[in-house]
Amino acid sequence: MAALDGWREEKQSAYLYHVLAAAEENTARSKMFAELARAAEAQADIWAENVRREGGAAPEEFHPPPRARLVAALIRLFGPRRLRPMLAAIKVRGLSVYNPPAPQGHAMPTSVEDFGHRHRGTESGGNLRAAVFGVNDGLVSNTSLIMSVAGAGVEPKTILLAGIAGLLAGALSMAAGEYVSMRSQREMYEYQIGLEREELEQYPEQEAEELALIYHARGVDMDEARSLARNLLKNPEHALDTLAREELGLNPQELGSPWGAALSSLLAFSAGAVVPLLPFLWTQKSSTAAMSASAILAGASLFAVGAVLSLYTGRKAVYSGVRMVLIGAGAGVISYLIGAALGVGLG
Repeated sequence: MAALDGWREEKQSAYLYHVLAAAEENTARSKMFAELARAAEAQADIWAENVRREGGAAPEEFHPPPRARLVAALIRLFGPRRLRPMLAAIKVRGLSVYNPPAPQGHAMPTSVEDFGHRHRGTESGGNLRAAVFGVNDGLVSNTSLIMSVAGAGVEPKTILLAGIAGLLAGALSMAAGEYVSMRSQREMYEYQIGLEREELEQYPEQEAEELALIYHARGVDMDEARSLARNLLKNPEHALDTLAREELGLNPQELGSPWGAALSSLLAFSAGAVVPLLPFLWTQKSSTAAMSASAILAGASLFAVGAVLSLYTGRKAVYSGVRMVLIGAGAGVISYLIGAALGVGLG
């Protein structure tokens, strides 16, 4: 990062910290953001000195760019908590203070391993939940598509063709969307972590002070927070990991793979979407029999999906399963009636 770019980044951060401090009013977070604003101003001065050292003209005045002004307006309108992803993308630190509080009696971590421990074990559960929702999306959307086409009174071969087209279109669309989303998120995380790496090399003491301010805002005595921050940043291997977690609210080990997310989305959607198609693969003679079998298979699968989701909602498995069947049945019936109406109108 060029020295002048570093100066602009820090001045923009200072501007937004002042906006955040005002939005938080007289809270511990307000004081933390005010201190972070002063720290950012000091770091901007270091970058300005680097500009002079490189023979450039030191900047004298900073004008917030339109993007920063827009984010500032959104902070005032909606509050900081709702804008965390946006704030992380434009180098605002201290966002971990908005994380849910640790259980009572949970000690402040004293090593980077302690930070990671709080996050481990959640990723696999989140992936399973995402997979279940992907299966549900494929199941409901393709069942509705098949019912609407069947309602129009077309041949089983046409229904099968429409179902296959719906499976391919839906799965590829989901995969593409997931890839773009994950790729964009990962690029943002990598950029922010790269900035942290440069800043840690430029002014490690100031970075330690920023980390201490975050701990202090979370209830740690300032002297203890400074000691803790310095100890955590002594090991260069762990320092960047700690800053990413505490300043950015990121877990570097859980950035995710865009290709992996796309493939998982494609497979999960396809697994659900193929279920209502199976009876039409077995028989090409009676669309009524195939449609009835398709509805039964879809209903049983929806019940299973609802039962699995009950593990996350705390509801009883039977209740969640029946609710999911009723939702899917409603979508299927409406689709069938619309298809039947269109079949009559266009036939």
